[in-house]
Formats: sequence, structure tokens, C-alpha cells
Amino acid sequence: EVQLVESGGGLVQAGGSLRLSCAASGFTFDNYAIGWFRQAPGKEREGVSDISTSDGSTYYADSVKGRFTISSDNTKNTVYLQMNSLKPEDTAVYYCGAGGRGLALYEYDYWGQGTQVTVSS
Repeated sequence: EVQLVESGGGLVQAGGSLRLSCAASGFTFDNYAIGWFRQAPGKEREGVSDISTSDGSTYYADSVKGRFTISSDNTKNTVYLQMNSLKPEDTAVYYCGAGGRGLALYEYDYWGQGTQVTVSS
């Protein structure tokens, strides 16, 4: 059974940091890219960052570039999203997905259940 399990969300003040984890199982990890997406209330799900688990190449949305860092530990089948200098507009449910490269939703085959990130001003 394919599973993606996010963790690490929470409440943090603006300027603070959080590290999200996405633990994957049930598929060949390094055959897929892993992406982080977020969805704020009343808004569509948007891509934040993705990583190729085979070669480590990464991509970031402009809104998080320089503040967020994605990384992968292939020995643990886990992808991390280190989020620094958080802003209230980063508040959303964060999801990880497994699929092809890029941040288009249709590229992703599997999804986790999401973890809430709330940034207070």
C-alpha cells in the first residue's frame, strides 16, 4: 500500500522556522519526484517545491525561494522541507506528493493527508 505521511506542522510566530517531513512507503522511492504543495482556506492547492530523489535536483516556487529548503534522505525514504523566515501568508495545509518533476498537480500520483502550518503575525 502506498503511503505518504506528513508531519512537523504547527503554530509558529512570523519569522520562525518549522521542518516538515514526508515519509514514503509502498513504492520505489527513487523512481519518483517528491513535491510539497500547500492549500490555504479558499484557495487552490499550489506547488511549493520539489526534489528528484534520484539526482537531488530541486525546484522552488518564487514565493518561497531563499526561505525554504527541500532535501531527501533516501535511506529513510523521507523528504524534508525546512521552512525559515515564515510569514503569515505561508499559513496553509501542506501536502507532499509523489510523481513526476514539476509542480503541476496532474503530475502527481500519490498524496499524503496534509499537515497544518499556521504562522501568527
